[in-house]
Amino acid sequence: MKKLIPVSTSFHLKKSATASLFFLFCVTMTSLQAQEIQVPIHEGTNMASQVSPDGQTIAIDIQGTIGIVSIAGGTVKLLTDGMGDERQPAWSPDGNRIIFQSYRDGNFHAWSIRKDGTDLKQMTFGMYDHRELKFSPDGKKIIFSTDRSGNYDVWEMTLATGDYHQITKDPGNDFHPAYSTDGKKIAFISTRDKGGVFVIDESGQEQLVVPTKGLLNAPAWSPNGSSLSFTSFYKAKSQLMVVNVASGEIRTMSGENEDVFPFRASWLSENELIYTSDGKIQRKTLDKQPSRSIVFTATYTVSPPSYPRKQRDFDSDVSQKVLGIVGPVVSPDGNATAFNALGDIWVLKHSEGKTMNLTQHDAADTDPAWSYDGRYIAFASDRGGNYMNIWMRDMQTGADKQITTFERNALQPAFSPDGKKLAFLLADGILGFGPVTLHVIDLVSGEVKPLHKPMFTPGKPTWSGDGKLVALAALEPNSSRFREGQTRILYAPANGDPAYFYSPVEARSIGARGKNGPVWSPDGSKIAYIQDAVLWIVQVDATGKQIHSPRRLTNELAEAPSWTGDSRSIVFMATDRLKKIFLNDGHMEDIPCTMVWKTQKNQGQIVIHAGQVFDGRSATYLKNVDITLEGNRIKEIVPHKNHGSVTVIDASDKTVIPGIFEMHTHHYSSAGELAGRNWLAYGITSVRETGGDPYDALERKESWGSGARKGPRLFFTGNLLEGGRVYYDLATSVSTGLQIDMELERARRLGYDFLKTYVRFPDYYQRSATAMAHAIGIPVSSHEIYPSNKYGVDAVEHMSATSRRGYSPKLTAMNRNYEDVVQILAKSGMNMTPTIALEGGFFSAWQQDPAVSKNRQLNALYSKTYIDQLDTFSKQMVISSEEAGDRFSELQRTLKKMHTAGVRLTAGTDSPFITYGLSLHVEMQNFVSAGLTPYQTLQAATLFSAQAIGVDKDLGTIEAGKLADLVIVKGDPLKNIQDAWNVEIVFKNGIRYNIENLLKGK
Repeated sequence: MKKLIPVSTSFHLKKSATASLFFLFCVTMTSLQAQEIQVPIHEGTNMASQVSPDGQTIAIDIQGTIGIVSIAGGTVKLLTDGMGDERQPAWSPDGNRIIFQSYRDGNFHAWSIRKDGTDLKQMTFGMYDHRELKFSPDGKKIIFSTDRSGNYDVWEMTLATGDYHQITKDPGNDFHPAYSTDGKKIAFISTRDKGGVFVIDESGQEQLVVPTKGLLNAPAWSPNGSSLSFTSFYKAKSQLMVVNVASGEIRTMSGENEDVFPFRASWLSENELIYTSDGKIQRKTLDKQPSRSIVFTATYTVSPPSYPRKQRDFDSDVSQKVLGIVGPVVSPDGNATAFNALGDIWVLKHSEGKTMNLTQHDAADTDPAWSYDGRYIAFASDRGGNYMNIWMRDMQTGADKQITTFERNALQPAFSPDGKKLAFLLADGILGFGPVTLHVIDLVSGEVKPLHKPMFTPGKPTWSGDGKLVALAALEPNSSRFREGQTRILYAPANGDPAYFYSPVEARSIGARGKNGPVWSPDGSKIAYIQDAVLWIVQVDATGKQIHSPRRLTNELAEAPSWTGDSRSIVFMATDRLKKIFLNDGHMEDIPCTMVWKTQKNQGQIVIHAGQVFDGRSATYLKNVDITLEGNRIKEIVPHKNHGSVTVIDASDKTVIPGIFEMHTHHYSSAGELAGRNWLAYGITSVRETGGDPYDALERKESWGSGARKGPRLFFTGNLLEGGRVYYDLATSVSTGLQIDMELERARRLGYDFLKTYVRFPDYYQRSATAMAHAIGIPVSSHEIYPSNKYGVDAVEHMSATSRRGYSPKLTAMNRNYEDVVQILAKSGMNMTPTIALEGGFFSAWQQDPAVSKNRQLNALYSKTYIDQLDTFSKQMVISSEEAGDRFSELQRTLKKMHTAGVRLTAGTDSPFITYGLSLHVEMQNFVSAGLTPYQTLQAATLFSAQAIGVDKDLGTIEAGKLADLVIVKGDPLKNIQDAWNVEIVFKNGIRYNIENLLKGK
């Protein structure tokens, strides 16, 4: 694998387009470096420790930084800079070096450093991960787990030669290996059918020592080899165990409620060991005596971000260029392009530069696809109900015909070359998120059949020139231990034969799954696709196999390629404009599109006579006041009086609150028209979409903003910036500094509200992307807390969630965290959206509180079948209500601890997993049951959210001059937070929405 391009050199790869960004980047970096705060900590979350061979020094990792401390305790000397996510240290037999796994080059590899902090060296290389490292007793080899064989196995490497040797070969995952003291045996964990703690000897003979019960980790040998320590997580208990290898007798070493971390213990003798738990380094004898903590102090540097924030014009009446052009596809004759924008399907005539609205419907229409003869356009629409189905427009007669009638979403149609079939993607369930299956429908007989097993969010189908294959972008994980992998081309034979994968460049992902290819040329000789954010083609045979090396067609960011019928040119989206490239000489032509939209806002005055108003700042209500709305803003708030002929809304027996913010959600086009009404029906007037197709997000923003569809304000970002491995279809794999430049240029030109980096994105890349994002005035968020807040990342998502490590640096398995997490977050000022409804809160509330499933909006907007399946899903997610309840209660205690310490919290849900709107109110209810007051919770969902986005001058409170986003509810939400969902009327930008109309779709 190529080395990461250093931050200082990535800018030399681009011309004048980012020259100003480079200047601002330097200014931003200077300002960040000038605002450093030192944070001393005495506890670590999920930290590992190992004692040196002489028993005098402990190596530890805290927040991805390797340090050493005396076994007597004291000050930790940090050996690494935190930029490599270094974890799980182990000593060389001579005690001079420490080995650990590091993510410095975009994969986990073996690195080592001298105990004095010098001579940092990389020891393994390539596209595979190498984890849980340990030296052999003679120091000549290292052992580790790696996915080199397609799943995780135990391997060792001879240091003198660099030769690799595979030790285990079971189809299950084998990991956490440890040499015995004499080097003749290796202990490891396995997830094979009859898994557990295993020992393998020099002859290859394997012995199951401890059968699997819960999650097992980290075996470590006692000095004489008679015993193994290991960790166990079972029924919400995390424990340190010791097993006698000969007899199998197991003893529990840790306390009843102790939070043991899943890493190797260090044996000081046959009777004493050191391990980590409860945020501390613990010293424990094998008798019944309590453990003793080794007290330490480690100091970390954080840098609260300081930069000019992006300024938004919420009041402009000027027409704006439509940027949300989704899924453009060129007509076979090359003279027109169809696409989705402003809620409808449009056709742009190239020669005229004019657009024609084909569908003109209140529904959401998307995913246009031309037939090969140009007569028909197939598309997806929810005009027949709450689900997307496939429709077809006859371009000669103008007639529309519904092709499918599923009670689940059908999307992404693609015509076969003979025009007799359509390939499409059909959701396996009705909840709107999860596996989908590639299907084909015969347009003559209506027969529908699946072509492949269910897949997680694959891309748009495309047919081979002879109609014998359907290809699409699909995820192939690197192993079954971790979910990430590469986005590759999947070929599914139309006759039902087994499908197979192909990559133009081995072990590299093609573009974000969706509409970025593969796209087969009509003559079947080439495939177009996006990789590294630019357009490529590769010549292929009839089976899709590569004939020549791929050819790069653009040096600028490209999206959504489609072929003209003669296979000689490709139309694609070039950041914010349509272009056509001609393959014979590579020249390009712009395709002008003059579509515009204007912000919908209230005209004239409206007065709301409010019985009580929560203004977002005070813990007490304003009583009996009039809120005057003029245009899209609040003109004044005064004691109740007569307003003459002005329209007055009598809310004298009701409560008015600011419009609520949803701070973490993801949309898909399958959410359809219903999604926008759903948000508004719950009083949610602002939504922060934390990753998605940027053009799809812009289509929603422009549709909702213009009034083409009803919906909230949208604050959006584009694709998740990801590393060499991906999982979600909305993630793009970044492999060069140039690609970061292009992504940030797109963020500037499309008007992103923030940037989101994801779990496999290396720290060096994240630091560069953060500086460039701040240079254009937008914040950055990720799943990480350190070292991201060392270089000014603004926000972190989720209390736990996905981590590249296989465990969280923010939360332990027992849903606890410690001083490192709490103090680093509090002192840095980083905003956290904890999404505890996602971590069990929604499902717990669904089962324990009948009001959740009987909620008015839910039952009006969704079918009984949908609600019944949501109920089933909820029960499946809670394996044991007692166990889940205990763990969720622990999570709530952790949330309260963080809030008390000064961590800034906002409310969000990651809502594709659970119902939009309802889940946010459950999240707010979870906050209150965790110990926050309704006042503190409402602030988290209003003012603090507006501050985190950078729009608190205009939103988040009810004050004169602010935008008229507010909600009239029945009840007293400062007393009972559940009253916040008793919505009667919603105002967004001064426009009134009555709850009855929102629920009925009027």
